[in-house]
Amino acid sequence: MRAETQSHIEKIRKSLTLLGQRLGMDTAQHRLEEFNARVEDPDLWNDPARAQKLMRDRQALVDKLGTHEAIRRGLEENVELIEMGEAEDDAEVVAEAEAALADLVKLAATKELEALLDGEADGNDAFLEINAGAGGTEACDWAQMLSRMYVRWAEAHGYEVDQQDMSPGTEAGIKSVVFQVKGPNAYGWLKSESGVHRLVRISPFGKGTRETSFASVWVYPVIDDNIEIEVNQADIRIDTYRSSGAGGQHVNTTDSAVRITHMPTGIVVTSSEKSQHQNRDIAMKALKSKLYQMEMDRRNAAINEAHENKGDAGWGNQIRSYVLQPYQMVKDLRTGHETSDTGGVLDGDLDGLMASVLAMDLSGKSRAEAQAGD
Repeated sequence: MRAETQSHIEKIRKSLTLLGQRLGMDTAQHRLEEFNARVEDPDLWNDPARAQKLMRDRQALVDKLGTHEAIRRGLEENVELIEMGEAEDDAEVVAEAEAALADLVKLAATKELEALLDGEADGNDAFLEINAGAGGTEACDWAQMLSRMYVRWAEAHGYEVDQQDMSPGTEAGIKSVVFQVKGPNAYGWLKSESGVHRLVRISPFGKGTRETSFASVWVYPVIDDNIEIEVNQADIRIDTYRSSGAGGQHVNTTDSAVRITHMPTGIVVTSSEKSQHQNRDIAMKALKSKLYQMEMDRRNAAINEAHENKGDAGWGNQIRSYVLQPYQMVKDLRTGHETSDTGGVLDGDLDGLMASVLAMDLSGKSRAEAQAGD
């Protein structure tokens, strides 16, 4: 068996061990039986909120057990195929099984990271804001490119994306946009994207010069219904207005909107849905989510380092650079992770970049320490 294949096997076994430890395999089956017994309680749905949480928790456990078993079974089956292929001198069987193991390494590493997404709100849906920064029309176009990138990433992961608000650019692109991304661990993954994103490219607007543009990304969790956030009605101002703009194939848009301003903090949230009542509910939820995020930041500055370093959308504050000219490179400045596949990244292939930040956070390294190690 080749050394590279042995390395893949060891990596998968290590991931399985860590996944099993995180899952608590020695008690997992017992916990599942308890969930099943509670689900059969005829009084369960007397409290819909509690019932829904129970069903979510049960399904999460089922999914994790299924993932662990699928990886274990995949490892076992492909090792057997390699041994059989080598014994029968069948190079094609060996090559196919080795390729399957290489894919399994990536899957196991991703699931290992997901298993460690145990922050207070990592499993929640997320609000994603993008704002054009320094660079005028170029920056508005860049903000629209980022919007497309994140929608593509979300679609690839089976997440639902609802556009809450959008302000078009004067000549091209967008000045700002707010999405709600719905799906398991949406916030846990997307929180790594908070910060300033820098683009270097040849201007597409007829200048023929190399331009640098900036846009800021801000991610915060949609809070659970059972988390109580008190908002004093005297502290908020509610305005209604009309907005319009292209939303895209998988994005919901309408022409009415509600804006809520929280005077003590200066937080402004908006929503554009089908009814005033719906808009108020969504905007209020967004406001509570932001207030909750502020409290999370105060309590856990290390986890939210990217948020704290957001700064102005301009020089010196970027977390990631996307260089399209004179060479092709996307580099995360917090971790040093880089790729030359700029087209893939802009089409939503962000998992490697996100995972590098999650791994850095989990290792306990600061941004400076991670950069010093590169």
